[in-house]
Amino acid sequence: MQNTSLPMVQVNGIDLHYFAAGEGSPVILLHGNGEDHTLFETQIRQLTEAGCRVYAPDSRGHGANAPQTEFHYAEMAEDIFQFIQVLGLERPALYGHSDGGILALLLALNHPGALGLMAISGTNLSPQGLQPGFLAECEAENAKAVNPLITLMLNEPHIDPADLRRIDIPVLVTVGEHDLILPEETARIAANLPHAETVTVPGADHGSYIVGSPVMGELLLDFLRRHGYAANR
Repeated sequence: MQNTSLPMVQVNGIDLHYFAAGEGSPVILLHGNGEDHTLFETQIRQLTEAGCRVYAPDSRGHGANAPQTEFHYAEMAEDIFQFIQVLGLERPALYGHSDGGILALLLALNHPGALGLMAISGTNLSPQGLQPGFLAECEAENAKAVNPLITLMLNEPHIDPADLRRIDIPVLVTVGEHDLILPEETARIAANLPHAETVTVPGADHGSYIVGSPVMGELLLDFLRRHGYAANR
């Protein structure tokens, strides 16, 4: 159901709804496949209390936005770049979970200088970076009834690890110990980012340290504070 009470901007040929709260340094939060901005209720509270201005858009075809019949990560990343431009945000910090992390990487690659800091969690460079069992489940589900969001995960992204060397900003890379992402995929991402730091969250799966948990917010705040994007309180 669309929440028309959210503010909206026109970007890349669509209306994009978003949640905003707080005052201070701008931080954008990007949710994953099939989710919306409410994924980040805990992190929004943590960040606003720490003196950040939080923007949490619903991705194209998600949440309050109009449904879509086809999805491509590059197009969705362009939505967020234009979102930054329309709102006049100066080199914001951006945190993306899962598909949101893919969008963050693509945005940084396609628009150098747009971001000041980046954090990503549970992110893959290609479908082969996902656990084989999860891929098999997606393929079986799509064989029964095609879902464009599952099709997206099965066919994209295709990010060359070597291209990540062009992302010349600090990047926090997090992953759960029992994530949907293969450990070697996370290692590949971190190894190719020039200014990366990696955290593996013990006992966590793909989203357990994010949904209703303070863990990701604490990791993010520590990262932001060390780079001057949040108050030390």
